[in-house]
Amino acid sequence: MHHSTKAFYEMFSAGDKNDFYGGYLYLKYINRFASIACKNIGLPYKEIPHEDLGKLDEGIAEMLEVYTQEISEASAGGAETDIYHAKVVKLLDAIKLVMQKKDLNLSLSEKVVPWKIARDVILQTPGSIAVGPCGCRLNSDKPCLPYPMEVCLIVGDPAADFIANLNPKFRKISQDEAVRVLEDSHKRGEVHCAYFKREVGNRFFAICNCCRCCCMGVKMWNLLGGAAQQNLCFLAPSGYVAEVGDDCNGCAACVDMCNFEAITFDDEAQKPVIDLVKCMGCGACEGACPEGVISLRREPSKGEPLDLEELRSKERVA
Repeated sequence: MHHSTKAFYEMFSAGDKNDFYGGYLYLKYINRFASIACKNIGLPYKEIPHEDLGKLDEGIAEMLEVYTQEISEASAGGAETDIYHAKVVKLLDAIKLVMQKKDLNLSLSEKVVPWKIARDVILQTPGSIAVGPCGCRLNSDKPCLPYPMEVCLIVGDPAADFIANLNPKFRKISQDEAVRVLEDSHKRGEVHCAYFKREVGNRFFAICNCCRCCCMGVKMWNLLGGAAQQNLCFLAPSGYVAEVGDDCNGCAACVDMCNFEAITFDDEAQKPVIDLVKCMGCGACEGACPEGVISLRREPSKGEPLDLEELRSKERVA
């Protein structure tokens, strides 16, 4: 057994050892998992050659199918049963997640991550980070090329060490390199999503930099619409919403940049209008505004941000 596999197995408590097997399959075959997920939820995808995703034994392929179906069925129960979900985070909060210097153990409230399962931030060796291709982008029938594929960050051990050693598509990078991945993604208008998963120890384990043209989560959020988003989709808002300042010159750069179809342009007022229900507070529009007149403000109806400094401060006060 590889040392990283042993460390990954030992992460699970005695009562949760069965989760190890799903986590092992997911991390080792993460891009094949994305391919199966796209197919199962009816999103367009392309057939990837085996040499690009890794040839699978028929038994492994069947287990991945079953595992993907389990995630789908769990998500149908909403916050009570969902075992795989994500929290939108603004750029600064994403940088804090990859720049930790000490081990961290935070149990998040449902105001931050509104699910019952998998909502801790437990970072062991936080400087251990692996980067690899986004499974959604790799499997998309119309990927947003020439954008880079390597935008998926696995943060902290044992997950980062495991995937870098067992998945040939992933490699270790420094914390500074991880920050550059985030900053470059922000410039392209991508959404930083912090992922939580039962099979990775019921905790945060990754940041993927998502786009509306490829990302399954963003696509499903936009397709579902309305109340169905809250009940069925595994994506939580950042805790912020965008706000347009009075000095807006009406250039409309933000309209095309919005990943969640939350910005329209008012021709009469010559100003963008933000739909606060749809807005997820990702900050893509803020980064796109050439005049710097769009900002993010806290919005209680969107929950609380995954801001590590603020969360640790609250723990100390408590």
